[in-house]
Amino acid sequence: MKDVIVITGAGVVSAIGCGKADTLAALREGRSGVGPVRYLATSLKDYPVGEIALGNAEMAALSGAPATWPRTTLMSILAIREALKEAGLETPDQVGGDVMPGSDRASRVLVSGTTVGAMDLTEKIYPDYSSDHSCGACTDLAALFVGGFDDATTLSTACSSAANAIIYGANLLRTGQCQCVVAGGSECLSNYHLNGFHSLMILDQQPCRPFDASRAGLNLGEGAAYLVLETLESALQRGAKPLAILSGFGNACDAFHQTASSENGEGAYLAMTQALKRAGLQPADIDYVNAHGTGTPNNDASESTALRRVFGDNLPPVSSTKPYTGHTTSASGSIEAVFCLLALQHGFLPAELNWSMPDPACIVPITSCPAPTGHLKHILTNAFGFGGNDSSLILSAYE
Repeated sequence: MKDVIVITGAGVVSAIGCGKADTLAALREGRSGVGPVRYLATSLKDYPVGEIALGNAEMAALSGAPATWPRTTLMSILAIREALKEAGLETPDQVGGDVMPGSDRASRVLVSGTTVGAMDLTEKIYPDYSSDHSCGACTDLAALFVGGFDDATTLSTACSSAANAIIYGANLLRTGQCQCVVAGGSECLSNYHLNGFHSLMILDQQPCRPFDASRAGLNLGEGAAYLVLETLESALQRGAKPLAILSGFGNACDAFHQTASSENGEGAYLAMTQALKRAGLQPADIDYVNAHGTGTPNNDASESTALRRVFGDNLPPVSSTKPYTGHTTSASGSIEAVFCLLALQHGFLPAELNWSMPDPACIVPITSCPAPTGHLKHILTNAFGFGGNDSSLILSAYE
């Protein structure tokens, strides 16, 4: 039981809702949150985005945090609190297990993935930069405000950041360095963010269409999501109900290019096969794949090749959920992990939105929200970052 990592709580905020209940409803109804820019002061008004439907003042009112804090931190606080509440860990002394005085073992650790950090505030004062707006500062603010954390750390590997935070958190538990980890990521929209992707010429002026022959790029989004991770032993000791098992994970870096994916999808292939091996599963055991699926010509073709290498002719149902939220970059790995958790718990498969034209270079995603044939047991979710830093997670039903 010490080596089995379970999820006992989850929290999420994105363009399709604040909290798991709103998120579940949007996924089941096929309702997208991508639309015109509302809050970000940008000249790129022609590009749709997945903004959270709350201004900073509204998020501050919900959390009690100052509205002057980074948007990335405000989103983190909302998602972390929801996750801790579901896990029954709203106060520090609710963690299971014993920590002896003077022990190096931490009780609770926050691991957060982000890349943009507090760039939204930096843009308002640059070049009169006088505050710490780094990625780590955003995580530290959230940890201090929520309270109860013995330590906090930040991972920044572009679009695989949150997935890598979950992997790092699982390894902290597996090696006995802490009792409980809250792991995930948060990323707000900023001009640095939007202009950077625009300079790469991979933004679409229409709603994104992953794996579609007419796909022209991605829509950026923002959001935050966190999972409460514990060993099964710890969860059962304190009477917590596991929601699912983090049964497998893998990370690989093929270093093919600074921003492009390799034609053979080597990094993605290695990440998925590592996750399967760690979980002790065969490709045929996977019931659904939540693809990275950004909508860019390069990513979707590369990921499709990797999926075909892993699954051959027996490809399970696949969809990308980025048409719902936009590409939430560093937070996407944890946001989509929560989507997969909801699919496991409620027995449905998130449908692909906006897809209509098959591309021989790409897989064909599912375009309806069917009830799966039989009980969902294992879901694989992908998060691939710049530089070929690719990560895959497998969530399994807790029997």
